[in-house]
Amino acid sequence: MASAPRSSIQIKPLSEQDFAIWQPQWQGYQDFYEVDIPQATRLVTWQRLLDPKEPAFGALAMAGGEAVGLVHWIFHRSCWTVEDSCYLQDLYVSPQQRGAGVGRRLIEHVYAQAKAAGSTRVHWLTHETNSTAMQLYDRIAQRSGFVQYRKQL
Repeated sequence: MASAPRSSIQIKPLSEQDFAIWQPQWQGYQDFYEVDIPQATRLVTWQRLLDPKEPAFGALAMAGGEAVGLVHWIFHRSCWTVEDSCYLQDLYVSPQQRGAGVGRRLIEHVYAQAKAAGSTRVHWLTHETNSTAMQLYDRIAQRSGFVQYRKQL
């Protein structure tokens, strides 16, 4: 599929019927980051994204009836604010759609969802080598200056 004009991109919340179009986008995200999330985890993630009791949500970017991107976000408590924060955990745009405004539309969707939920902050991480995406991120958000550390348990 050729790159769709920004105005033809629609953002839709995930629904039960979307598994077949969500899964290839989720796999594309994993391929981009060179990770292999087990199928059992994939299925639990899908159920969490659809469960109204969970603080996890997702949406798809659609163009011409096809999924061309996805975003997942999670609301969580913070010791720095009274309101919940919103963590934009996963953002993916199909390679042929990159540079067409899909990523921006997905991020702006999360901004709107977070604001509607009463959050005062949206934050996310990206790999230091993801320079193309960082060009967008630098235009629509501020770098925190923090470095992430983690330990696998």
